[in-house]
Amino acid sequence: MFIDSARIYIKAGDGGNGVVSFHREKYKPSGGPDGGDGGNGGDVVFVVDEGSRTLADFRYKRHYKADAGQDGGAANCTGRSAEDLIVKVPQGTVVKDEETGRIIADLTKPGQTAIIAKGGRGGKGNQHFATPTRQIPSFAKAGDQGDEKWVLLELKLLADVGLLGFPNVGKSTLLSVVSAAKPKIADYHFTTIEPNLGVVSMPGIDSFVIADIPGLIEGAHAGTGLGHEFLRHVERTKLLIHVVDISATEYRDPVEDFKIINEELRKYNQQLSERPQIVAANKMDVTGAEDNLKKFRDAIEPLGYRVFPISAASKQGIKDLIYAAAEMLKTIPDSILISETETEVVYTAEEEKPFEIRRENNTFIVEGKWIKKLVASTNFGNYESLQYFQRAIKKKGIVDELEKLGVNEGDTVKVHDWEFEYMR
Repeated sequence: MFIDSARIYIKAGDGGNGVVSFHREKYKPSGGPDGGDGGNGGDVVFVVDEGSRTLADFRYKRHYKADAGQDGGAANCTGRSAEDLIVKVPQGTVVKDEETGRIIADLTKPGQTAIIAKGGRGGKGNQHFATPTRQIPSFAKAGDQGDEKWVLLELKLLADVGLLGFPNVGKSTLLSVVSAAKPKIADYHFTTIEPNLGVVSMPGIDSFVIADIPGLIEGAHAGTGLGHEFLRHVERTKLLIHVVDISATEYRDPVEDFKIINEELRKYNQQLSERPQIVAANKMDVTGAEDNLKKFRDAIEPLGYRVFPISAASKQGIKDLIYAAAEMLKTIPDSILISETETEVVYTAEEEKPFEIRRENNTFIVEGKWIKKLVASTNFGNYESLQYFQRAIKKKGIVDELEKLGVNEGDTVKVHDWEFEYMR
């Protein structure tokens, strides 16, 4: 089964907690703090596996969670950090954050790795909070939470050449002739419902990979039929061979078909429509094809496209087509990758604000990743830990921001799941 998209949940490991401990040994009943730090949580790491061809496994297992770091121990013992969770994906997998649509990783090379979710850092033991005025700190920091998110996986086939065109124009037959691939071939539309790959190897040329992209139809750019699923596989190819039925046996106009498919490419992605393209005028063995070829060439060649008359069934003209494709591949860059929108930021994440404050009546709600971590690491039942929290939010500017928003004594301030009355 060929599966080229999946949705999964990933959770990196939480950091282990720092501990409160004091040195104790004979004749030293009141030793100093020696609470150890927690270990780091494991990352979720995606690795390209050359032996994998589809995303089928992700349809049956949707949750991936790395282990948490170990809590610290007495005598300054640091907890063990958790091992990373390795998730194997096929070559050509694009990983997107479901919430933002941002591309997290584009995994195109064998063995390539990417950290998709970062494990939490271990919390600090109480040894770190000793000061000249606080020599016996009775609090420690909890470990940070690991990243968690839903991600979308998309598999875009890696091929040098892509065959495209309307259904039943002979793409699968052409693939079977020029490579050892054995696609399903029959005389009806949509025989191919999933992409097929083959390796083209002929004397005097460098071998290349060719993909038979299932037939596109008008409206494919908007998802008509299986448009989006098919078009994403065209994005990776360096060269397109546009196959048309020059015999017009199904009462279709080859020129109109050619224009429709290219318009679908343009609407789906402008850069994709500018991809180098040659034309295979197939079914030249059928009566009437010669006349149609002349009309087709008169309309298409002035646009800058090379037209190769072929018959995939009788292998007529195949050699000329393949040698021309091999020569063109030598002049095209090895990697042409396309962002789905020009404004999309690839591989980078926007810098998050440490906090956001919004007001609902007399309640001031403070949110943000930084403040959430601070709340999780604070023991509000411990006076010293509470003081540490108060100093941290003041230093970060939260108190000043609350004052600017008009907070008054007695107003409620809600910091994630913890509420308190504001006092100056």
